[in-house]
Amino acid sequence: MNTSLPEDLTAAHVSKIKKYCLAVDLIDDPQLIAEYENWHKKENAWPAVTKSIAGSGIINMEIYRTGNRLFMIMETDDSFSFERKAAMDNDNPQVQEWEQLMWKFQQPLPWAKKGEKWIVMDKIFQL
Repeated sequence: MNTSLPEDLTAAHVSKIKKYCLAVDLIDDPQLIAEYENWHKKENAWPAVTKSIAGSGIINMEIYRTGNRLFMIMETDDSFSFERKAAMDNDNPQVQEWEQLMWKFQQPLPWAKKGEKWIVMDKIFQL
């Protein structure tokens, strides 16, 4: 788990970091879930995809799973926006190929709008 900030982040940057939590479901099939997890091992990461993530202002990204539900935590700098990320992804054929591959394993949450994948979660508690 990455609990430290990159060295180039100063105290001024820390206050600008935003956190987003998102969810999506996997198809409830143990073989597909295992294959999905395999694609997300560090050695199987597509460099173009990880470069796109970092280049969009995402400082840290973690994905957790329980059953067939995925939970993503993203920490972003102030250059990040979902609209900018979507535009970058639409212009990147390798990211589009990755997203198409991931749809083999993923399914929208029951309340997702048509074409929606990862859904931003509402924070309801903080200690």
